[in-house]
Parts: sequence; structure tokens; C-alpha cells
Amino acid sequence: MDGKILDGSQRRIKILELLSARSAPISGTELANLFGVSRQVIVQDIALLRAENRNILSTNKGYLLFQPLPAETFFKEVIYVKHAAGQILEEMTSIVELGGRMLDVSIDHDLYGQIRSDLVINNLEDAREFLRKMRQSSAKPLSLLTDDYHYHTIAAPSARALELIKQDLREKGFLISAVSP
Repeated sequence: MDGKILDGSQRRIKILELLSARSAPISGTELANLFGVSRQVIVQDIALLRAENRNILSTNKGYLLFQPLPAETFFKEVIYVKHAAGQILEEMTSIVELGGRMLDVSIDHDLYGQIRSDLVINNLEDAREFLRKMRQSSAKPLSLLTDDYHYHTIAAPSARALELIKQDLREKGFLISAVSP
């Protein structure tokens, strides 16, 4: 950046500035190239920033500074669902086409307890990108560890939109139950 070699603390300040200015995630590789360091150095920088209580999300698209919306602007609910891996896009589409967002995925594993990952699926493009990355990698969906049962935190602009999302998921046979967070 600016042709100057930054020390670790300077680089972390610049990373925070960059994440604050962006609404889309930026990959560790992009950050590494930008700062002329390895991706592992960026991973360590992110860990140090998190240790300072910086709310940085690691999504499948890269790092994102979590900036919560005011509580009155959306409604959230945790839903418990089950579907096959081949139905992930259908599930995501049900949520985003009705104005919702899929914030995360989690499972209750018998051995490891709760495992959670941020997704930040805000629209159909995000959903397709997630599926593209899943197909390109050797990674499998988290839900495969629990016979396809899993949870999502979903957000919607209104209580009505949230109800329509749950109704659609119920009609498709995906929704098992819903619990307020």
C-alpha cells in the first residue's frame, strides 16, 4: 500500500480501515497481495484484531467487518431445518426471494457441541456464489455431520416477510421448527 512496507500494527490499522470502507467481503489472498505479505500473515492479523474485540466475520467470500443493523430495521429468527445437500440453493432462494437473509449455519454435533459458521447470504448472487465455491472445493456442507439437520439465523425486513419465508420453507418440507434468537 502506497509503496511503503508496513509493520504489523500499521497493517492491522489499514486492514480495519479497508474493511470499514467496504460492504462486500475481501479475501485473505486479496489482502495478502495488497499488503505484500502471505495469506497466513493476514490470518494472524485477523486473529489479533478479533482478540481486540473487532467483530470481523470470516465468510466463504472473505473477511467482513460486522456492522449490525439497528434492531428495529429487521426481524431475526433461528430456524431448524433439514434438506439434502442438493437442495441448498432451493432453501437459500426461498429466503432471499422473500426479502430475507441467511446469516449463518450451525449444527449440534454429538461430539463437538455447537458448530457455527457465518454465511451472510443476502441475495441470489450470494447464494449462487456459495454453491459455486462449494462445488469447486472438496469441502462438504456442515449439515452432513448431522444427517442434514441444521440451524440458520435468518433476518427479514418485517415480521410478515419472516412468516412468509417460514411458510415457504415449511411447504417445501425443509422447516422443522423456529425459535426466536
